[in-house]
Amino acid sequence: MTTLRTDLTASPVLSVQPLGMPWDTVDPFLFCVHHDDAYPRGNGRYGPDASLLAGRQMGSDFSRKDGWSMYHGQQVPGFPAHPHRGFETVTIVRRGRIDHSDSLGAGARFGGGDVQWLTAGKGIVHAEMFPLLHTDRPNPLELFQIWLNLPADSKMVEPHFTMFWSQDIPRHTFVDDAGRATEVVVIAGALPDAAHAGATVTKPLAPPPDSWGSRLHSDLAMWTLRLEPGAQWTLPAALGDGTRRKLYFFAGGRITIGDEPVTVGHSLEVRAGVDVVLTNGEAPAELLMLQGRPIGEPVAQYGPFVMNTEQELRQAFEDYRRTEFGGWPWPDPAPVHGDQEDRFARHADGRTERPPSQD
Repeated sequence: MTTLRTDLTASPVLSVQPLGMPWDTVDPFLFCVHHDDAYPRGNGRYGPDASLLAGRQMGSDFSRKDGWSMYHGQQVPGFPAHPHRGFETVTIVRRGRIDHSDSLGAGARFGGGDVQWLTAGKGIVHAEMFPLLHTDRPNPLELFQIWLNLPADSKMVEPHFTMFWSQDIPRHTFVDDAGRATEVVVIAGALPDAAHAGATVTKPLAPPPDSWGSRLHSDLAMWTLRLEPGAQWTLPAALGDGTRRKLYFFAGGRITIGDEPVTVGHSLEVRAGVDVVLTNGEAPAELLMLQGRPIGEPVAQYGPFVMNTEQELRQAFEDYRRTEFGGWPWPDPAPVHGDQEDRFARHADGRTERPPSQD
C-alpha cells in the first residue's frame, strides 16, 4: 500500500510503499526488478542438478525455492528468446554472469558490475541466460533490470546495445565528518556536488544516442548507493524542472531520509528539486535511485511491446508475427557462450569488444 505525504513542506518524502514484484516506477521508467539468486553448484551443463528442479513449475518458475528461480529457463536459468519493441532495457549485473544473444546475431557475456543498455527500438528478439559456470562452488547472481521508455520519435530506431564495463563506470566515495563512507555508482546522470552549487562530482558514460537519457533536458539518472553503518550523505538536488525521483531501499535495516525513518524493503518518491539528507542506521544500507523528467506521452503496453497507441501496439504484434524481428540465428532459444568466465560483447557488425584490463 502506498502512503502519501500530505504536508509536503515538512518532509522531502512524497510517498512510501513496500517493494513488490516488480518494483513500482514512474515515467520515464516502465519496470524495475531486482533478481538476487543463490544458485547452487552447476551440473556441468550450465544448470543446477536435476534433483533440485523437483517441485518447480518449469518454464515459469519464479518460486525462489531454496533462494533461487529458474524463471523461463528449462535447463539453464534465465529468459530464453523473447521480443521487445519501443523501449530500452538497462541490466546492471552486480554478481554472476549473463549470456546475451539476439536476433541481430550479436552476443555477449557480462557481469561483475557491468551494465548492458539495450535499445530495442523497432524490434529485437533476445535471450538472457544465467549459466551456472562453476561446478565446484555456488553461482550467486544479482542484477537489476530497468525498462526505460522511448519517446515516440525514437520508438522505431534501429536496435543495438551499448556495454558499460565495470572498470569504466564512474564511482565516487563520500566520507562524512565522522569518517563513515557512502559510495555512489553512477550508471547514468552526472552526480552534482551538493556542497557547491553548479559543480559536478563525476560525469557518467554516454547513454545510447537514441535514448531518452541522451537528451539533455531528460535529467535522467540511475545510481546505486551504499552507506556504511551510521553514515550520513546528502543526495544532491536534481537539475531539471519537473523531474521525478524514486529511491529503492533494498538492503540494510533502517535509514532516515530527511526526517522520515524508513525500514528496508520500501521505495520512496522524494522531491527531486531539493537536497535530501540520508542518515543510515546500524547496518550497511543499499539503495537504487532512478530519476528522470517524464516523457509525458501516452503509453500503450502489452507485455514486451510499448508504444503510444493501441493501433501501434497491434502493428507491433503483426510485425513480429510476420518478421520475427529478423528471425533467430542461434541453434536453440537459450544459448550459452561456453565455459570461460571471460566477458565480451560481439556486436551485429562483427566488432568484438572486451572490458579494459584491471591492471
